[in-house]
Amino acid sequence: MNQPRRFARVRPSGLVSQQASLIVGPRAPVVPVRVIDYSAGGACVELNAETKLPPRFEILHSGVKKRCRLVWKHGRRIGLCF
Repeated sequence: MNQPRRFARVRPSGLVSQQASLIVGPRAPVVPVRVIDYSAGGACVELNAETKLPPRFEILHSGVKKRCRLVWKHGRRIGLCF
């Protein structure tokens, strides 16, 4: 059953950066990712390599840091909820 999205998804284009970083811990190295699409409630990002992620972490995109939660994972793409 298809459920409607709560927020409209937008693909980054123009002046919006497609690059972001996941901050998984205070001393862990940041994980570079590419933003596929995003909305006010979440995002879909693509990892550069297979990486094990904790269930909660932060994303840094366009100078804004947000706490997020891992919702789904399919190959190198992951879904995040803010």
